[in-house]
Amino acid sequence: MERQSCSRNEKAKLTIRKEEQGLKLRVCIAVLFSALLAVGATSSILEMTPPISGLGIADLRDTFEEAHNGHRHEAIDILEPRGTPVHAVVSGTIRRLFLSNRGGSTIYQFDDMGVYCYYYAHLDGYVEGLREGLRVERGDVIGFVGSTGNADARTPHLHFAIFELGPERQWWKGKAVNPYPGLVDAVKR
Repeated sequence: MERQSCSRNEKAKLTIRKEEQGLKLRVCIAVLFSALLAVGATSSILEMTPPISGLGIADLRDTFEEAHNGHRHEAIDILEPRGTPVHAVVSGTIRRLFLSNRGGSTIYQFDDMGVYCYYYAHLDGYVEGLREGLRVERGDVIGFVGSTGNADARTPHLHFAIFELGPERQWWKGKAVNPYPGLVDAVKR
């Protein structure tokens, strides 16, 4: 059997083709991974539980597009008595506990995939032991309804919002997602 030899030029071409194939494979894997993340990301909203036990559809009002203080609300307000327990709507991690002028006592919770941030505001306080970095399960009590920040003290409520996170995972740059449809589905389950 005669052995064929390749010139240096032919060997270089073969090496380049192999590298191109490897690059294509890496790009294909990255695209598939992104697609899987997107599918998983959708599931966290689809798997939400209501943030307040015993909510009915009549307790929810879509205020996402309403103007509040000169800008789009991009959230839903759920009126409940002060001190009512607030539950994590999905499993994930508490990323930030923050006291702000507008939101008062707030919680930023990331879902397990790090694709969505769930925002709870105007809280009267946090459940004992809650801290940044803590893993919580869907349904865990994380805080209590209040009227902190710019909320009217006579109208305690949970200001609840969802943000789709970008690759940097910066909730303050997230894209607002209307929580109303997901909450309606959660209440119906």
